[in-house]
Amino acid sequence: MAAHNPLLPAAYDIAWSAIAAVALALTVVALIALVRSAGRLPAGLLLLWALLILFVPVVGPALWLTAGRRTNSTTSGNQPERIRSES
Repeated sequence: MAAHNPLLPAAYDIAWSAIAAVALALTVVALIALVRSAGRLPAGLLLLWALLILFVPVVGPALWLTAGRRTNSTTSGNQPERIRSES
């Protein structure tokens, strides 16, 4: 029987640590993206997104990175104008 070394973490400890690191990285990326677009969002919506990102791990940042950016660009009024072809 192999001796168990108490100084080496079990496989599930390594897996949970990796999952936590990914969740933390996703939250940091989402917060940075939110801060960069803060000038184009109303204060209430900015606060709502920040709370969602911080208090709903993984789902909040994923929602901001997928849906929040799109609502940001469509509500900001900074859409590019269509080029009209002259015929």
